[in-house]
Amino acid sequence: MSEAQNSGSALGGMIRAEAAKLGLDAVGIARLADDAELTARLAHFLSENRHGDMDWMETHADRRAGPLRLWPDAKSAIIFGQSYAPPANPLDALRDRSNAAISVYAKGRDYHDVLKKKIKSLARSFSERSGAEVKVFVDTAPLMEKPLAAKAGLGWQGKHTILVSREHGNWLFLGAILTTAELEPDAGTEDHCGSCRRCLDVCPTNAFPAPYQLDARRCIAYLTIEHKGHIAPEFRGPIGNRVFGCDDCAAVCPWNKFASAATEIRYAARPETDNPPLAELLALDDAAFRLRFAGTPIKRTGRDRVVRNTLIASGNSGDRSLLPLIEPLMEDNSALVRAMAIWASRRLASDAEIDALRKRYEAREHDAEVAAEWNLPIEELR
Repeated sequence: MSEAQNSGSALGGMIRAEAAKLGLDAVGIARLADDAELTARLAHFLSENRHGDMDWMETHADRRAGPLRLWPDAKSAIIFGQSYAPPANPLDALRDRSNAAISVYAKGRDYHDVLKKKIKSLARSFSERSGAEVKVFVDTAPLMEKPLAAKAGLGWQGKHTILVSREHGNWLFLGAILTTAELEPDAGTEDHCGSCRRCLDVCPTNAFPAPYQLDARRCIAYLTIEHKGHIAPEFRGPIGNRVFGCDDCAAVCPWNKFASAATEIRYAARPETDNPPLAELLALDDAAFRLRFAGTPIKRTGRDRVVRNTLIASGNSGDRSLLPLIEPLMEDNSALVRAMAIWASRRLASDAEIDALRKRYEAREHDAEVAAEWNLPIEELR
């Protein structure tokens, strides 16, 4: 082994030891190179408009196509994973439709904060010891972490496009250090999906046009978190009580693992995010929303979209006791909220109650898209 290889191997060992001390569950190293296949897959995804209104993906497509587009001098990527495995199957939350189902990843502290502090600390130590330059990434730049994580041996991208780990299942937060150091790379992990297609078949909105391909425009996680506009009627029923994100395709994977006691302590759900009653979320104004969800990923989406989603969940709940909480939202400042207040009311109220609500509110509405909800065909309410 050459002196350079010995140095790269020693540095790799130091990284793994420090990562373990910081409570990071997985570490892998990949040598950086242009990847024509990855570039082509990204180009196809964007050309099909499967990114929806996530315009930032297209704006930075040239840089997203590979790490060397971001930093030509980088030689290696160090990829870190931290488990956020839940203690039980998150699909259990779909049974009680009077409560909001919130994706596992959003129930605790914002993972950007959780990971970045640890990785920055590690990057400083590594740079001081190696003399190499470093840059830290935790989902804050156009870096495609999942393909790098697969190349670094943390797992493989399943048919649902999520990274799957043999040790940690589908539940890994990812972060990266790019560095000018030439480190000894790890072997990539083979794809172990085989003929299984549980993740594809479970999707309520058919968001996978083919294995290993995702159409974000049909994905409940995208619709409830990233999508800034009205949610199309065809998706409202399938959303069920999912108010923030969707865990279905991840939760059914046979490689899944659920949390150990140590993992639960590292990334515990907060009581206010652990599938709260819909009634509590309907009552949130902007100030109360910010207070309740401070420090979580939910806060970044904003009150209006979360209440929009909660109204869809309310319409799907069959719970008429929510109607007194829904009616005031027909006069909300947000068009997103007013539209779904109409939709939810039409799902829950009697014909006589709907007629009374229409007389009270329809003439006051000056937004054409919101007003159209009063005349949505009955078959689109089901």
